[in-house]
Amino acid sequence: MEDMATDLNNAQYLKMTAAPVPGLVIKLAIPTVISMLVTAIYNTADTFFVSRLGTSASGAVGIVFSIMAIFQAIGFTFGTGAGSMISRKLGAREIEAASRYASSSFFLAFGTGLIFTVYGLSDLDDFMLKLGSTKTILPYAKSYAMYILLGAPIMCTSFVMNNVLRAEGKAAFAMVGLVFGALLNIVLDPIFIFTFGLGISGAAIATLISQCISFSVLLSVFILRKSSIRISVKNITRKPKEFLDILSLGTPSLCRQGLASISTVALNIAASAYGDAAVAAMSIVGRTFLLVMSMMIGLGQGFMPVSGYNYGAKNYTRVKEAFWFTVKTGLTVMAVTAVAGFIMAPEIVSVFRKEDAEVIAIGTLAMRFQFSALILQPLFVSTNMLFQSTGHAARATFLACNRQGVYFLPLILILPSLFGLTGVQATQPLSDMLSFLTCIPFLYFFMKKLNRLEREKLS
Repeated sequence: MEDMATDLNNAQYLKMTAAPVPGLVIKLAIPTVISMLVTAIYNTADTFFVSRLGTSASGAVGIVFSIMAIFQAIGFTFGTGAGSMISRKLGAREIEAASRYASSSFFLAFGTGLIFTVYGLSDLDDFMLKLGSTKTILPYAKSYAMYILLGAPIMCTSFVMNNVLRAEGKAAFAMVGLVFGALLNIVLDPIFIFTFGLGISGAAIATLISQCISFSVLLSVFILRKSSIRISVKNITRKPKEFLDILSLGTPSLCRQGLASISTVALNIAASAYGDAAVAAMSIVGRTFLLVMSMMIGLGQGFMPVSGYNYGAKNYTRVKEAFWFTVKTGLTVMAVTAVAGFIMAPEIVSVFRKEDAEVIAIGTLAMRFQFSALILQPLFVSTNMLFQSTGHAARATFLACNRQGVYFLPLILILPSLFGLTGVQATQPLSDMLSFLTCIPFLYFFMKKLNRLEREKLS
C-alpha cells in the first residue's frame, strides 16, 4: 500500500513538473472552469426561479448572496492559504506537511462557519437590514437566509476541500463534488419553490440539501484515499508558523472574497435608494457577471497549482510559461464574451424580469458598463494568482484588495452622490480599470525577479 502511494505521488510530481505547460494548465483548468460555471449557473438559476415570485423576491437573492460570498471568503481564505503551501510542499515532496496544512484549514473553516451560523441567526431581522435589505424585501430575505446560515459550516469546508484537491492537481475530483451539488440544486429549485409551494424558502432548502451532498462527495475523496493528502483531527498542526502560513497566504482570498461581500452590501445599500427595481437589477447583473468571471477565475485556478508546484521545484521558466499562457487564453475568451454580452445585455436581463421594464433598463446599462471592462480581467486575475501561488502574500493581498476594496468602496460612496443611479452602475467597471493599471508595475518587477532566479540557477 505504501509503495503504491509512493508511486502515485511520484507520478503526480512528474506530471506537474515535466508535462507540457499549455496542456497541463488546460487539463487542470477545464474541471475547475466547469465547476465554477456550473456553480455560477446554479446561483443564476436561483435568481431566475426566485424572480418568478416578484421583484422584491429577486432583490432578496442579491441581499443573501452577500452572505454566501462571506462563506466563500472563509472557505477560500483557509483553502487557498493552505493550497499555496500544499502545492509547494508536494513540489518539494513533503507529503506529511501538506496533510497538516489541509487538516488545519478544514477544521478552521468548519469552526468559523459554525460561529457565523450562531451570529447570523441570533438577530436575523437586523442582520438583513444591515446587508441592505429594504422593508419590502425583508420578509423574503429572512426566509432565504435562515436556511443558508444553517449550512455555513458545510459550505465553508466544501470550499476548503475543493481548493486542497486543486492544489494537489486533482481538479477533476473537485469538479465532481461541486458539479453534482450544483446540478442537484438546479433540479430541486423548481420542485421546492413551485411544486411544494415553499416559495423563496424552497430555494434556500434546495441549496442547503445540495451543499450537504456536495460536501459528502468531496469528503469521500479523502476518506476513500483517492488523494495523497489525509484530512484528520490528528493531522491538525501544532506549529503556530503553519497556522500563520495559512492565514497570511489566504489573506488575498479573504480580501478578494470578503471585500466582494462588503462591496455587494455597499452596492445594495446604494441601489436601495432608487427602489426595489434597482436592487433587483444590480443583483441580476452581479449574478450574470459572476457566471462570466467564473471562466477566468477557473482558468486561473488551473494555473495556480502549476505555478506553485514549479516554483517550489525551482522551475522558473515553467512558471513564466504557465502565466503568459493563462493570460493569452483568458484574453481570447473574455474578448469574445465581452462583445456578445454587450450586444445582448437587454435580452440577458429580460430572461430574469421581462415583466419589469425598469429592471431591464437599469440592468442593461450596468451590464454594458461591466462588459466594457471585461478584457482587463485576464492580466489582473492572473497576476494576483501568480503572487498567491508563489507565496508572495503581501503583494497578492494588496492587489486582491484593489478591485472591490481600495477602489470600489470609495467610488460607491462618491459616484452616486455625483451621478445618481448612473454612478452606482459605473462603479465596478471604473474600479476594474484602476485595478488593472495598478497590477502592471508589480508584474514587471516580479518577472525581472524570475529571470534573475533563472540565471542564478543556471550559473
